Amino acid sequence: MTDSFDGPPQTPPPERASFRDGARFAFGTLTVLPARITRWDRPAARTGMACAPLAGLVVGALAAVPGVLLLLLGAGPLLAAAVTVAVPAALTRGLHLDGLADTADGLGSAKPADEALRIMKKSDIGPFGVIALVVVLLVQTAALFELYAESWVRGALAVVVAAVTARLAMTLASREGVPPARPEGLGAAVAGVVPRPVAAALAALVTVAAAAAALPIGLPAAARSAAAVLAALLAAELLLRRCVRRFDGVTGDVFGALAEVAATTALIVLALG
Repeated sequence: MTDSFDGPPQTPPPERASFRDGARFAFGTLTVLPARITRWDRPAARTGMACAPLAGLVVGALAAVPGVLLLLLGAGPLLAAAVTVAVPAALTRGLHLDGLADTADGLGSAKPADEALRIMKKSDIGPFGVIALVVVLLVQTAALFELYAESWVRGALAVVVAAVTARLAMTLASREGVPPARPEGLGAAVAGVVPRPVAAALAALVTVAAAAAALPIGLPAAARSAAAVLAALLAAELLLRRCVRRFDGVTGDVFGALAEVAATTALIVLALG
């Protein structure tokens, strides 16, 4: 009689993360708002990246407040737009803008993937990064100027829609099948954690919510708001695919770049018409 052998003892999978764990993960990694991360594992990252649009909602609301207050106090739309653009940068310690600059330097370097990734890890910013930062900040400010000049309601709504969509782009970039470019860092922690059906459902939910929020302004505004979300996600998807081909995966810098590109695209579409 022989003993049966079923292989080494199996390690039980980590328990699913609660909504609170996911929210702490999202706010703790994507904002400077006080949120103590209680878990740093794949289940927490999965729930956390699904909660990323919620973090965007809070950031957008906080960014819109000073802009609206300035307008109500008699300031011009340009000042309100400039201050509004500065708030998300402060609430993220500039990490998304830094990621945009580093990604631009990596893409513009024309180096192999490993060398491009080393360039992105450097603390300095190259010419491609500087150009990307200047263009994005100018475009965001100009678009918000146009929107605030129409009304504070349109401006505030645009800020919130852009912030939520920016974090939604991160959620979609965390979907299954998107590999990390490095074995460490935030990119490795969140790459491929969000199931595709969840990512698709969140994209649909945010699109419908953006349209519904703009509906009191009118049907054209609602349609434009939904189009802004879809156009922003398309722009982020194109950049994501370019980065995956170029760097063999995603990094934390790429996530920051996706957020800024998505926010900028959304503001441009909302400013049209």
